[in-house]
Amino acid sequence: MSQAWKIEAEAGAGLGGLPVYTDESTVEKLSKDFYWYSPVLDRKLKHKKADAVFAPQNEGEVEAALAFAYRHRIPVTVRGAGTGNYGQAIPLEGGIVLDLSGLDRILEIGEDFARVQCGVKLGALEKKAREEGQELRIYPSTYAKATAGGFVCGGSGGVGSITWGNLWDGNVRGAVVYTMEERPRRLEIEGADLFDYIHNYGTTGIMTEVVLALAPKRDWMQTVAEFGDLESAVRFGEALARDGGIPKRLVTPIEWPLPSFFLPLKKALSPDRSVVFAETDESSLPRLKRLAAEYGGGIGHIIPPEKYRKSIGLSDFTWNHTTLWALKADPAYTYLQAGFSPDRYLEQLRTLKGMFGDELLMHFEWVLGGGRLLPNGLPVVRFTTEERLYYIIETCRSIGVEIYDPHTWLLDNGGRGAVPGMRLRKKLNDPLGLLNPGKIG
Repeated sequence: MSQAWKIEAEAGAGLGGLPVYTDESTVEKLSKDFYWYSPVLDRKLKHKKADAVFAPQNEGEVEAALAFAYRHRIPVTVRGAGTGNYGQAIPLEGGIVLDLSGLDRILEIGEDFARVQCGVKLGALEKKAREEGQELRIYPSTYAKATAGGFVCGGSGGVGSITWGNLWDGNVRGAVVYTMEERPRRLEIEGADLFDYIHNYGTTGIMTEVVLALAPKRDWMQTVAEFGDLESAVRFGEALARDGGIPKRLVTPIEWPLPSFFLPLKKALSPDRSVVFAETDESSLPRLKRLAAEYGGGIGHIIPPEKYRKSIGLSDFTWNHTTLWALKADPAYTYLQAGFSPDRYLEQLRTLKGMFGDELLMHFEWVLGGGRLLPNGLPVVRFTTEERLYYIIETCRSIGVEIYDPHTWLLDNGGRGAVPGMRLRKKLNDPLGLLNPGKIG
C-alpha cells in the first residue's frame, strides 16, 4: 500500500481537528490487546500493528474517519480499552486503529437503563449508577478499565450473569452504529437486529453509543466457601445457583491450587481447599452456612456489604482474572472456555480430571444462558505445545464439553460465532470488507 495516505493523515487533510498518531510507540501500544493470554495468538499476532491511530472525540469525527478510510481503501480496526483476549483489536492487515476511548460521556441514566457513549469505562458507569440507586446487570472482571462498547462488541458475559444471563439476554437495549461506506450511515439499532452487532469485533459496523440494562443497587456480601475437593465445591455452587430465594451476582467454584495464586487473598484462604467465591445478599448468610455444611465445607471468609467497592473484591479473582493470576504465578499457563452439559457435568469433570490431572485446573462460572442454568468453565491449562493444547480441546469435545476456542481470532470459533445474519450485515454495512478484515471466517 502506498504511504501517501499516511502523509495526508498526518497533515489532517479533510479530517479537521481529529487526532492522528503515527509515532511508533503510540501505534504499537494501541495495536495490541490482551492476546498474550494465548500462547498461540501470542506467536501469531505479536508483530501485527496498524500504520496509524485515529482518536475521534465525537461522532462527527468517527464519521469523518470512516469516510476518509473508505475513500483511500484503508482497513479500520476499532478499539476500546484493549482488554479483549482474542486479538479482537489487533489489525491483521495494518491500516488504521480507531481508538474510541475518547467518546466517554454518560448521556443518560433512566429507570433500569443507561445510555452511554461507547468509550465510557464500565467502572465509572457502575459508580455513577450506584450513586443513583442502580447498578450494572453484568460486567467483565476487567470492568475498571473495559469500555461499554468494547464489552458489547468483544465480550459475552461476566459478573451478574448468574442472574441476568449474557449480552444477548436483553442486557443490551439499543445501539448507534456507523457503516463503512462512501457516506457512512448512522443506524439506530434495537431489538433482534442488535444480534448482528453484539460480539462483532467491529466487523459489521462501528458502535458509538449503547444502551445497557441496569438493576436496582445492592451492597453485596462476598463469601468464600471452602471444600476438601473440587466436586463438592462445584455441587455447592450448583445448589447456590439454583436457590431462587438468594439474590446473587457471582457463583464461582475454583480448584486448588488456583486460589494459591491469589496473593492479595493469601491470609484469607485456607491451603489445599477448593473454593466457591460468591456475591449474595447479606440475608443469605445462614443459608450459605447450611448449604456449605451439606456439601462437607464451610464459610472461610466474609467481606461484609459495607466494604463492597471499598477495596479489592472477590470478583477481581473470577472470570478471566483467574487466568491472569495464574499467568502472574507462571507464564506457562493459558486457558479454555468450556460449556459443560448441565445434566452430566460431574461425569465430564471426572473424566477430564482423570485424564489430565493438574494439567487442567478447573474454574467454573455458574451462569444463566437463554434462561437455562449452565456450568460454564474457564479451565486453566498448563501449556506445553499447540498439539497438546488441541488434543485437550478435542478430548473435551469428544465427551460433549463444548469449547469456545480462545486461541483464535475468528468469530466462527471464538465467542458466540459469526451467525449467518452477521455475515449478511457485514456485506450490507461494509461492502469493501474494510472493517477489521480477517476476523470473520
